Formats: sequence, structure tokens, C-alpha cells
Amino acid sequence: MLKLGFVFLILIVTPLLPEALSIEPLLQRLDSKRAPPSVQEAAAVGVLKRLLPTHLSSFEFKIVSKDVCGGGSCFLINNHKKSSQIEPEIIIRGTTAVEIASGLHWYLKYWCGAHVSWDKTGGIQTTSVPEPGSLPRLKDEGLKIKRPVPWNYYQNVVTSSYSYVWWDWERWEKEVDWMALQGVNLPLAFIGQEAIWQKVFKDFNISSEDLNNFFGGPAFLAWARMGNLHGWGGPLSQNWLDQQLVLQKQIISRMLELGMTPVLPSFSGNVPAALTKIFSSAKITRLGDWNTVDGDPRWCCTYLLDPSDPLFVEIGEAFIRKQIKEYGDVTDIYNCDTFNENSPPTNDPEYISTLGVAVYKGISKGDKDAVWLMQGWLFYSDLSFWKPPQMKALLHSVPFGKMIVLDLFADVKPIWRTSFQFYGTPYIWCMLHNFGGNIEMYGTLDAISSGPVDARVSANSTMVGVGMCMEGIEQNPIVYELMSEMAFRDKKVKVPEWIKSYCHRRYGKVVHQVEAAWEILYHTIYNCTDGIADHNHDFIVMFPDWSPSTNSETGISNNQKMLPPGNRRYLFQETLSDMPQPHLWYPSDDVIKALELFLAGGKNLSGSLTYRYDLVDLTRQVLSKLANQVYYKAVTSFRKKNIEALQFHSNKFLQLIKDIDVLLASDDNFLLGTWLESAKKLAVNPSEIKQYEWNARTQVTMWFDTNETTQSKLHDYANKFWSGLLESYYLPRASTYFSHLSESLRQNEKFKLIEWRKQWISQSNKWQEGNELYPVKAKGHALAISQELYEKYFAN
Repeated sequence: MLKLGFVFLILIVTPLLPEALSIEPLLQRLDSKRAPPSVQEAAAVGVLKRLLPTHLSSFEFKIVSKDVCGGGSCFLINNHKKSSQIEPEIIIRGTTAVEIASGLHWYLKYWCGAHVSWDKTGGIQTTSVPEPGSLPRLKDEGLKIKRPVPWNYYQNVVTSSYSYVWWDWERWEKEVDWMALQGVNLPLAFIGQEAIWQKVFKDFNISSEDLNNFFGGPAFLAWARMGNLHGWGGPLSQNWLDQQLVLQKQIISRMLELGMTPVLPSFSGNVPAALTKIFSSAKITRLGDWNTVDGDPRWCCTYLLDPSDPLFVEIGEAFIRKQIKEYGDVTDIYNCDTFNENSPPTNDPEYISTLGVAVYKGISKGDKDAVWLMQGWLFYSDLSFWKPPQMKALLHSVPFGKMIVLDLFADVKPIWRTSFQFYGTPYIWCMLHNFGGNIEMYGTLDAISSGPVDARVSANSTMVGVGMCMEGIEQNPIVYELMSEMAFRDKKVKVPEWIKSYCHRRYGKVVHQVEAAWEILYHTIYNCTDGIADHNHDFIVMFPDWSPSTNSETGISNNQKMLPPGNRRYLFQETLSDMPQPHLWYPSDDVIKALELFLAGGKNLSGSLTYRYDLVDLTRQVLSKLANQVYYKAVTSFRKKNIEALQFHSNKFLQLIKDIDVLLASDDNFLLGTWLESAKKLAVNPSEIKQYEWNARTQVTMWFDTNETTQSKLHDYANKFWSGLLESYYLPRASTYFSHLSESLRQNEKFKLIEWRKQWISQSNKWQEGNELYPVKAKGHALAISQELYEKYFAN
């Protein structure tokens, strides 16, 4: 039995800070909207039943007032005063069902050695939990843990497209359970909003047909909502609209039962083209291009209703009221992101302030107690525009306490440090961590374990929460477990000790080789300090679109070639040579040693799904970085006009793709087929099946539009290391490229980049339109395959 609880007997006593006082009325109103205690207690029991049904009678749950916690939110764990064998062993009390679930998770982790992660990252490990009647007892005084800040926020506005797009209620129920266990009490609730918009715009004489070119397809809804594009991947069928609205109501209902506060969307000015004809005198402008290859008006350049126009507030109010009619009075917090990667037409602070006033007026006329929650991404992604006068104008455009900012990238580029705590505006310290749902082992554990504490205790702090704002989930479970715990920790975590504990819990036993491997991973993969936004640029999944013959053929400078055009999040990345440079922030040899240790401990963890996932992921990481080096050797051979060496290294690169595909096929969580089948499962007719599969295939490959000779500017942005995708997409891409390189040497000509692009874009378009079936079940023995690949590439 693993008893780790003694390390965490911490009583958190935190006085109310000034920023907490400013939001106290909001917290009181939100408390008044919560479900009755009996409903929340039943919801917490439901979480336990789905997580650990064998121990349903071992726990008692009870909602308590904030007075018990000294005025804030907390959970309390105590031994139950049982008088018979059939009574509960442990009683967990909390201010909401989320606190109760968090307390349950804390107890299972630190007293029973259990582990909870997403199914696609290995799932749960509960074999270490003792049988009912034998649960570990606490010390007499029990445990009381209080949140140091009110909120634990969850999601990014694009997570709904990169991760949730094809989910049904069965999968959503698991996610809401996961949120509760991790202490999330402020989740974004964005599903189904297109159905609300359809009803709103109908009242403004916009027909359903008019909206066909306004909404994006299912996999691209996030960017249509933000006004980056329109129509791409669409239109949306009425089946989709109705289905998603039903799903949203199920999600919100469960969030409320658990005591969460859902964050709903609001109006930012993005309108359909038809509105320009119906309201011809309205101040509507067309925004500039966002990442199309040639400004195709079918999806480029959306329409923005000027905030000074009275119609702006009218539509904003109508949208809020329609949501309240559909869902009830469930929240006072609404998200609105103005100019996400689209700059305002002017940097005049007065105009920006007018925009903020109008946005908030549109929300508050629909809900008089509304609070505007805004992603702070624009302050990072467009630094040249958002100077202090512009930031202040937007942040101070609403009454104090009526806006909350997400410091979206605080784990790497915290804005709170350089903005005088957002000029007095309450904010949430967020970890962004992931871009495009890429699969890449990466983390900043030291920053996560200390950053929120540094921010909260800093002078004149306006921090009111922590949050996880990844673009895609179901990767790097260690990062998300630690970040979730920061919602309940008032002191910095000693990461080496925490990782040792994590290792025991994740696998259910102590395996010294694996523990030693994790110590290496902490100092390498999970200790990135270079300040670069980690977007997986490994050459297998983001194959360089350039000519090694000369830089002039591409018409792009060296630095630009390294950065996907149109993506400002790469502002801080620099190239080291004229060759493409994938992100590498650690010594590869050290991680190869970690893999060796991981393999050595494998015989002690046969049957462990968490071990299998981590082993496959680590082996993939090591082989992918090796492939980058092999690519360099191939290109160098081409430049030296050594065709034999070019063929040797290019063949090795292609073989690595094949080998990694076989490796990934050995774990259910790295399969392309799962993604495609989940998309088709939501369809109700052949037309939808074709459309949804195209959306699913396109998002993870080209992403956006192309022409005959130009790849999408966002190609491979959402790249994935999935078996099936490597073999059928990445392999032929690299193969055709290297074939063109070899032919150039044989003909003694420069590399014909345009000819390769033509061939590859045509192949990609055919693949995106395809309907080939891919496996949804793993095959092969992961440990044996990983061991074989280690010996093949690293044993000598």
C-alpha cells in the first residue's frame, strides 16, 4: 500500500486580497445560482460511481458552507466515525461538488496511490486502491485544503475544434468528471452556439441559407466564431445544429449539478454578409485576410459590425437573452475575444475604448450582472499593436470588476509582469502549453509549480485564478496533473519529490528504472526554458516546404522559412542556419538514456496501460528527433551532390516513418482511425459522412485552402503522430520530395520546388477527399516493438 498523504497535510489560510474583494459580489451571485446541496452531493456520488464503483459505500459526501472554510472554497477529508462494517470509511466535505470530487481525487492519489488521466493518455490506475473496508485512515485532525484563489479555469476557445469536435455525450460525461476531479470550476461552454445564432439572426431577417456561408464546417467552427474565416468546411446541416444544442444542454446541466460556473459566449461583432444588405446603413467593415493563399472571398475576409453602431448592442443583447432562454440563468460570466489575430482598423485608444464599452453593453443589457472574460492572447500575439495606451483603453472600458483577463501564455510569456497586473484588472494565470493538438512530449514543470504562486504573492496582485488553456488536450498527462493541483496549492511544489510520487501513482508500483527515467525527463523534456512556443515542427509531421538548392526559389527569407506564415506566435523563434530548425531544447542523448531505463523497467509493468502509453510516446519522441538529424544529413548530401549518400539518408528517413507508424499502431491512443470514425459516427446521412470525414482529414493535414502551386499557410499546424496518418500521408509526402531531390542530382539541375509542390498538393487534396478505412484497434506488442526499435537505432 502506498501512503503518501503525510506530505500534504497543509492547512491553507489565505486572507482576502484586494482583487478578491472586487469580485466578491460576483462570487456571491454565482453561489446563489448553484444547484441545491442534495443535487450536488448526488452528482459527486455519480462521479465516484463512474470512477470507482466498487467503493460506492466507502465514502460519504457532504456540501458545507464557505464559513466552514474561513470564507472561501475548500474540501475537508476525515475518517468516518463508523460504528459498523457497512458504514462509510471516509467522509469528504466541500463547498461544491467540485470540491468534493477534488477531495476524493486528492485522497485517492495521496493515500491510496491511484492515478487519473484521460483515457487517451493511459486512463486511470486504481489497482493500488485497497479493498472496501481497508481504506487508509487519516490522522485524527484530518485534512483541510482551501483554494488560494477562487477559480480554476479550463479550455481554450479552439479546444472545441481541435479536441472536442466529434464528441458525443458519453465522451463528454467523462470529460466533465475529469474536470471535477481536477478541481475545474470555471469551464468554457461553447458547444452548440451556432444553433443559438441561427435563432438570433432569424429575428434580424437572416435566413438559414444566408448562414451557410457564415458558419464554418464542424472542424473549423472555432475560427468562424472568431471572425478569422467563414464558410470553410461548411455548410452546417440542421441535423448538426440541433444535435449540438442538445449536447450543450446536457453538458451545462452536468456542470451545474457539480457546482461549476459555465462560461458562455457573447457577441464580438462578427456578422454574416447578408446583414450588409438587410441593414445597408449599418457600419459594417470587411476585415483583412487571415491565412488564405490568395484571398479567396468564399472564406476570406469576414464582416465586422462597428461597435459604435446601435445594431451592435442590439445583436449582443439578443444573443445573451436567447442563451438565457435556452439554458436558464446559469452564469454571469461571458467570453468575448475581440480581434483574435486580426488587428483593429485603428490604434486610436478612444476607438478601442468604444469597442470595449459596446461589447460589454451588449452583454450587460442581456444580463445586468454580466462579467466579460477575455483571452489575453492578443496582448502577446500582436505586441506591436497592443501598447500600454491600447491595452488600458480596452481593459478600462468596462467598470472595475466587470472584466476578467486570461493571461493565456503565463507559463512561458506572462503578461502580468509587464502590464502592471493588467492595469488593475483581475486576471487568471493560465498555462497554454499545447498548440494545434500536436503530440509532443514537452513541458515547463518548474514554471508551472512556481509561476502561479509568484503571481499571487506579488505586490498589488490582481490574480483571481489559475487555468489550463491548451489548444488541444489528451497529451502530456504529467503537465496537466501538476497544473490542476496548483488550484489548491498556496506554496511552490518541490517538483523532484512530486514527480517521484507521480511515477508511483501512475503505474501503481515503484519501479526504480522507470523512476530514474522520469528524473531525466524532468531535467530535459519537461524543463523547457527557452521561451519558444512549442509547436511540433519535427520534419516527419511538418515537412519543410523549401528548396535546398537556393533560397531564392521560394522567395522567402531564411527566417521566414522557419516560421509558418501568418502565425504571430512564432515571433520569438529564431533560426540558427539557412536550414529549417525544429524545436529542440534538451540533449537528445539524455532522453535516449531515459528510454533505455524505461525499457529496462518494462517487465515489471506488463499490462499497465499508463506505462504502455508513456513508452510508446517516449519512443516516438526519440525516433522523431532522430529523423530530424537524418533529414539534415540527406539535405547536406544533396548540397554536396552525393547521390548515394542522399539515397541512403532519405531511405533511412522513410524507414523511420514506417517504423514509427508500426510503433504507434501498438497503442489504441495513437490511431488515425479513431478520429475519422468518431467524425463519421455523428453523421446521419451519406452527405454528412463525406463532409465530416473531409473536415477531420483536412484539419490535421492542410488545414486551410491551397492553390495549384501553394500549400496552405497553415499546413501541418494541427499535425498528429497517429498510426495511419504517417503511413498514408507523411510517408508519400517525404518520398515524393526525396525523389525530386534525387532526380535533380541525376539531371544536374536545381531542385524543382514548384513541380514537387504541384505533385504533393494534388496528392494531399485526393487524400483529404478520400474515404479509406483505418484501424481503430491496436495491434502488436508495444514493449517488444519499442525494444526492437531501440536496438535497431541506438544500441550500437
